[in-house]
Amino acid sequence: MAAGLRELETSPPTDQLSTEEMLSMLIDREWTARENKRLERLLRDARIPGGACLEDLSCDPGRGVEKSFARTLQACQWVQSKQNVIVVGATGAGKSFLGGALAQAACRRGMKALCIRMPRLLQQLAVARADGTYTQTLVKLAKTSVLVLDDFLLAPMTDVERRDLLEVLEDRYDQSSTVITSQLPTKSWHQAIGEATIADAICDRVVHNAHVIALRGGSMRKKKAIAPEAQAEKN
Repeated sequence: MAAGLRELETSPPTDQLSTEEMLSMLIDREWTARENKRLERLLRDARIPGGACLEDLSCDPGRGVEKSFARTLQACQWVQSKQNVIVVGATGAGKSFLGGALAQAACRRGMKALCIRMPRLLQQLAVARADGTYTQTLVKLAKTSVLVLDDFLLAPMTDVERRDLLEVLEDRYDQSSTVITSQLPTKSWHQAIGEATIADAICDRVVHNAHVIALRGGSMRKKKAIAPEAQAEKN
């Protein structure tokens, strides 16, 4: 507001503003500045990979995501309804990008989000258990409106890791939304998780209230790769 007042004082005189109009302009400027700072903080804390956003999502025919559905996701009604999103597809299909874009959409609506790879999450939980901050870490994850778990079931999990994941998902069930990206289709999750009882509990808390998106098509990374001719000229 102080910066806005200085600009008004030093700007060339035009139409004379009333006290009410000037105060309204300063308040609007302050509000906008605070909202921008809040959004910047939310986006920074979310750790969104590569600046992903739904506006840049490829909705080509055959990709598995229609523009109308992308607009529906962007409205974040699924977050308000405490629903999940599962994105499956081959390596390079754009799963991580879509997961990050969903987190970015949530941040733009003032919600807390976090993108993290499953191996990193399990590692952080193991460290938290060792240094006595396990409960605090679970509480922090539970308070995150949109938690994006990338590379789900990329590697086999130990019994401790399965139980850690169940704790995270139990705290979030019907309270917040979880986005999971995986190379495995949901029908293969039970076997990949192992230990039938825990696998049942994990799948029950994620799959049954989730929008499942199956991305198709070739690797997006290959499409962005440097052409062999251009690489040869560069060398």
